[in-house]
Amino acid sequence: MRLLHTMLRVGNLDRSIEFYTAVLGMRLLRRKDYPDGKFTLAFVGYGNERDHTVIELTYNWDTDHYDLGQGFGHIAIEVDSVYEAVETLRSRGGKVIREAGPMNAGTTIIAFVQDPDGYAIELLGKKN
Repeated sequence: MRLLHTMLRVGNLDRSIEFYTAVLGMRLLRRKDYPDGKFTLAFVGYGNERDHTVIELTYNWDTDHYDLGQGFGHIAIEVDSVYEAVETLRSRGGKVIREAGPMNAGTTIIAFVQDPDGYAIELLGKKN
């Protein structure tokens, strides 16, 4: 078994694709409209779906926003340097919601950015 993807419902698909590709540096792997169901799926990631876990962005044509609820936490992305990643993402228009620094009650360096729909994305430095 392996983890294939995480699905996020988004209110504006083009805006979300722009964030995940231009800000976070992922690639748009595939996109398909489903007119009978009135939705579009787009898959983004850092590598192909055969070898990598990816994110499925689901856009329901009749919904422009969602309440995030309290159950979902965040998506985590490993980076070489959290401090450098924060500055790069900020320069690309990313919204930093927690600056780089040690995690609460620990020493691991983390930061958080937020996607256009309000989903949190944690940046974690590579472990030695």
